[in-house]
Amino acid sequence: MIDLAEIKWDKQGLIPAIVQDADTRQVLMVAYVNTESLRQTLQSGETVFWSRSRGELWHKGATSGNIQKVREIFVDCDADALLILVEPAGPACHTGETSCFYRTLTEFTAKVTHA
Repeated sequence: MIDLAEIKWDKQGLIPAIVQDADTRQVLMVAYVNTESLRQTLQSGETVFWSRSRGELWHKGATSGNIQKVREIFVDCDADALLILVEPAGPACHTGETSCFYRTLTEFTAKVTHA
């Protein structure tokens, strides 16, 4: 088991976390964790992130009910990213999509260029 002191936190004390459905292996979202959100995630068994835009802890699903039960957390080879395997209780994306990755780059850039 890795010591949390070995994790390479960025200058803001954060590390990116890729969240993946444990059964389907679909990538659901990318978020950031700090030491406190990681501690709460490990303690509760549900994902807790650090919201960079709001500057506060964010328990995924606290208001929507779309919680993510953690099955396992992996640390990458450089200890600068996490992979969190979860059992999602609903969509991961605030848009209602299952995954935050529901648009191809071509679709996205077409909408931006025509806007």
